[in-house]
Amino acid sequence: MHYRMNEPVRAEIGEAAYSTTVHWRNGEFIADEPPKNGGHDVGPDPFTLLLSSLATCTLITLRMHIEKVGWDVPSIGVAVNYFTALKDGETVTTLDRDIVFTSPLTADQQVTLREVAANCPISRLLEGQVTVRTFVERTGEAEAKEYAGDGFVVEWRPDFCQHSTRCWTQLNKVFNPTERPWIHPEAAPAERIEEQVGQCPTGALKFRRV
Repeated sequence: MHYRMNEPVRAEIGEAAYSTTVHWRNGEFIADEPPKNGGHDVGPDPFTLLLSSLATCTLITLRMHIEKVGWDVPSIGVAVNYFTALKDGETVTTLDRDIVFTSPLTADQQVTLREVAANCPISRLLEGQVTVRTFVERTGEAEAKEYAGDGFVVEWRPDFCQHSTRCWTQLNKVFNPTERPWIHPEAAPAERIEEQVGQCPTGALKFRRV
């Protein structure tokens, strides 16, 4: 398993309703809820962010293709909204994407660009099979097994483990669940092991210097 993003999107919220600080690789921004939901509208709400993801991905993908083929299309606009409906007792969500080109295009160009938009990465993600996994960092006392390296120790708390697989799949020479013991702290530099242990979302793995 390898994450597609080099850095995860991180977010935090305090007691102010419902201002949320979102950290991305090059900065941060505020998300919020509209007043009707108890917020103060100081930033986009989660649904707006989701639709913005599709809108921006569509435009970037179209621009990349237009530049590649050398067409004269000075600007492109897109509007995205969604609705839900019941079908066979289940809620079905539909996203509508309206694209506007400010310069005349041939029928063939319009068909091509429509296909390009429909295959932008976010479109494929939303229309593909998506699973959301949730992990909660656990605290408190639990029996820990220790694996000593040169100047450091890796602690493993089996009771905390939720098997996210992210903690070991990128460093198999150190972490190999098919072996006993399954942690080999001598197999990589301490800094690399510390970085990998930091991927554990549940607190089952900890790194400490000694």
